[in-house]
Amino acid sequence: MRVRAEFTFPGQLKEEPIIWQLSKQFDVVINIVEASFSTDTGWAILVIEGSKEEVNKSLDYLRNKGTEIEDLKETS
Repeated sequence: MRVRAEFTFPGQLKEEPIIWQLSKQFDVVINIVEASFSTDTGWAILVIEGSKEEVNKSLDYLRNKGTEIEDLKETS
């Protein structure tokens, strides 16, 4: 499964290596297409690829951290 989405990260996650943690905790490959971070918030367009179960677990992890996920699309 491969998904692409825009992720908005709350400011309190700025110092946390959230994308690195995804690759360590879940069996997924992450491609950062574009990203920008400021002191208040950050956003990134990511492509996450792996088994359906691992991709869904990684998305749940991000949501539980307070990350907003928009324009989620499954790609080929």
